Amino acid sequence: MNRRLVLLLAVLVLVGLFYLLDLASLFSLESLKAHHADLDQSYQDNPFRFMGWYALTYIVMAALSLPGAAVMSLAGGALFGLWLGVPLVLFSATIGATLAFWAARYLFRDAVSRRFGDRLAAIDQGLARDGAFYLFSLRLVPAIPFFLINLLMGLTRLPTRTFFWVSLIGMLAGSIVYVNAGTQLAAIETLSDILSPPLLASFLLLAGFPWLARWGIGYLQQRRRYARWPKPQHFDRNLIVIGAGAAGLVTAYIAAAARAKVTLIESHKMGGDCLNYGCIPSKALIRTATFLKQARAAPSLGITQTQVEYNFGEVMQRVQRIIRAVEPHDSVERYTGLGVEVIAGQARINSPWTVEVDGKTLTTRAIVIASGARPFIPKIPGLETVQYFTSETIWSLTERPKRLVVLGGGPIGCELAQAFARLECQVTIVERDRLMAREDAEVAEFMATILQEDSVRLLTQTEAVRCERRENDTQCLIVRDPEGREQMLPFDALLCAVGRVARTEGLGLETLGIPLTERRTIETNGWLETIYPNIYACGDVVGPYQFTHAAAHQAWYAAVNAMFGDFKRFKVDYSIIPWTTFTDPEVARVGLSEAEAKTHNISHEVTRYDLNELDRAIADEAAHGFVKVLTVPGKDRILGVTIVGSHASDLLAEFVLAMKHGLGLNKILGTIHTYPTWSEANKYVAGEWKRRHVSQRLLGWLEKYHAYKRAPSK
Repeated sequence: MNRRLVLLLAVLVLVGLFYLLDLASLFSLESLKAHHADLDQSYQDNPFRFMGWYALTYIVMAALSLPGAAVMSLAGGALFGLWLGVPLVLFSATIGATLAFWAARYLFRDAVSRRFGDRLAAIDQGLARDGAFYLFSLRLVPAIPFFLINLLMGLTRLPTRTFFWVSLIGMLAGSIVYVNAGTQLAAIETLSDILSPPLLASFLLLAGFPWLARWGIGYLQQRRRYARWPKPQHFDRNLIVIGAGAAGLVTAYIAAAARAKVTLIESHKMGGDCLNYGCIPSKALIRTATFLKQARAAPSLGITQTQVEYNFGEVMQRVQRIIRAVEPHDSVERYTGLGVEVIAGQARINSPWTVEVDGKTLTTRAIVIASGARPFIPKIPGLETVQYFTSETIWSLTERPKRLVVLGGGPIGCELAQAFARLECQVTIVERDRLMAREDAEVAEFMATILQEDSVRLLTQTEAVRCERRENDTQCLIVRDPEGREQMLPFDALLCAVGRVARTEGLGLETLGIPLTERRTIETNGWLETIYPNIYACGDVVGPYQFTHAAAHQAWYAAVNAMFGDFKRFKVDYSIIPWTTFTDPEVARVGLSEAEAKTHNISHEVTRYDLNELDRAIADEAAHGFVKVLTVPGKDRILGVTIVGSHASDLLAEFVLAMKHGLGLNKILGTIHTYPTWSEANKYVAGEWKRRHVSQRLLGWLEKYHAYKRAPSK
């Protein structure tokens, strides 16, 4: 039999016997007063044995969450006195509480986690940071049932050691009150005589003391930090924004719209990585590569003959033309017209209120750091001896590389590998893990097949060892497979696409003592504040998501908190962040993936609709891919969506809206979708969910009803 079930049955039997045998009457104030003399005599006859039985009884009652703890504490004072009673009561109560804590964790934690995993994960995150404070505050308020605290804390990931010692200290004050009252047992008529309103009020104030102390310590620490820097008598600006990428531009735009005096400082190009090296140029290249693919597949559309020629140099010129076409949206002229002062130069923060730009010092009330991120260059021996590119420098190519090796099988690596393969390059992806590691395994397998159909060679579970330049000037990468075998990959160009790292150098963070995280991003709290409440950071320099739309999302919070944080602050909401890998077909996701749900033990159902059944996909010769939706078991509430297919990024928007506003699959099913369109896939996956959740009993009754209606009339 399952051990959990055995333990649960044992607990239920013991609790049942407690009430069935009316043992609760023995642990009442009246019973204690009536048997006080007998108990005292037993204690005098054999003190150590009596204390042992007392402690064991208290521990069992606390472990089983049985009523009577208050009376047991009174008994401790009445029988043992204050100095002996307090430690005996305190340790017995704490040990019993810890056993109840363990029992709740062992019996119910997994089940609760499967059912409410997403919410429990958020609670665990908060307890990891402030668990001791929460528990200590709760223990200081006797009005809150201690048994409830024991059980609820057992459902979390609070460490046992923390629970034990914080409970021991937190219950000290209450134990002293009850044990001391027990020494005056004759004067007590009811338990309410112990906890008078003034005493309860005192406990409430005591419970708030840790938080007040914490706030006070934080306040003194902030004052100490600020004390190092002379504060200007007046400020030239309300806000200085460092970095004119997506996060910086949106921050400056919001501040200017609120009529604040704002200065935007950019050391390189307006528009940041997205405009100049990322989103815009990559999508321009993908568009050309996709057209070439479609032209080669023209016979599938009934076109008997096509001949397409292209010039690689002109393709790359088009990429630059697209960048120039979008540039006005992010230009100095546009933002100057919006009321933003734009300065070109390298910014350095010299104090919480001053920023230096090329020798000129600017004063400001608040600062927002939005300096972005740069490609990470792996430490591969010999890399500096060969011609390698990053997602920033690859756009300088004017001649098509015959052989391209791509380091990294993430979104950037997959997008550019497929595009260059369709431009007739021999492309090899080298990935030390698996393709698209953040997505479900089935997504990675599907995209691996697609990339191989585009003649991309995939070397997963493969590590780059070194780069070499041979005597004939051939460049090559030496890689090692899982079996330890090495092979040589000659190349004309090597693309490093193994991730990005925050740009934090040269900003003066070290001087101010602003810490970085393990990922080398700027450390901020939930409101995007650094250790200085008037210095904020947002975008790729903070993370955790390095997406343009995530940076813009953070920028609103940074701007509003920087300007109005004295009155109202807003905590960043990361609950619904969508993203897309723009391969062909696209991979789009929002919320939980199936792998994440399993990893975090979040109970879920999976509903899937294959796009090879969608009429529009068939008509477009693009009938491949799927829509996968995770929902709460038995309910239509959406936990996450993954879409693989053409127009996946556009299809995802409906699910993002639904999740943001709490709309379930029933609402999507009840919405008219134009026929024939790709958006019908969303309705069909909702229909699949509905079909699986129709009541079989209801269908049986309907079948009988229709049979009755068909029967001959009498």
